[in-house]
Amino acid sequence: MQVAAFSNPGRPDWRWRIVNYAGDVIEESRETFTTIAAAVATGQRRMRELDTVDTSTPRHGRWTRRGSAK
Repeated sequence: MQVAAFSNPGRPDWRWRIVNYAGDVIEESRETFTTIAAAVATGQRRMRELDTVDTSTPRHGRWTRRGSAK
């Protein structure tokens, strides 16, 4: 699983999102953060608390971590 941070143009605060390798959202923060670093750090802590093994497989046609299509 990975942690991603995102914000909306109309709301500059950051939130974290935990996503599995198939691209499914596992959990998303309700709390907002003033920096991307704070959002990612909190998301990583939460991911460790979940202590879940990601057994998903990337969906066909999704981008891999190297940036090439499968």
